[in-house]
Amino acid sequence: MTKVKTTLLFHRNVSTTATEVFAKDGTITLRGEADNNAQKDLTTEYALDVEGVKNVNNEMTVSEAGEATSSAQKIAAKTNVVVELIDDTSITALVKTSLLYHRSTSAINTEVETKNGVVTLKGIAKTSAEKDLAGRYASDVNGVNKVNNIIIVIVE
Repeated sequence: MTKVKTTLLFHRNVSTTATEVFAKDGTITLRGEADNNAQKDLTTEYALDVEGVKNVNNEMTVSEAGEATSSAQKIAAKTNVVVELIDDTSITALVKTSLLYHRSTSAINTEVETKNGVVTLKGIAKTSAEKDLAGRYASDVNGVNKVNNIIIVIVE
């Protein structure tokens, strides 16, 4: 449960404050409110990629257009403003941690450098999909403006 909640915290396109996470025997249940179906689906995808997660039941509701913003969403919006002002060292740490929490990527084989919000990924990946996924996860971290993904794919 903590790994999933932490993973969601690193991604700007999902709301950790508006999402409740429950865990039992490798099955994660997500509850709360998503801004749209894409955010709901992305929350499921991120949770599924956490090591130890076998299944995800996404019971989140999608807010209707024109509805008043919930207090949790207001807090999330304020938090995102603060998080976007983080420095390059913090962004690097967040990207490394994000890669570490996802079973489909390798934080150990990936070097992360950040300068003015631009993240450069270097290292080796076993597949093109792993390389692309690392770039996608990095680009979704709060404070990242751009990702230069120069990871080399080495097929064994």
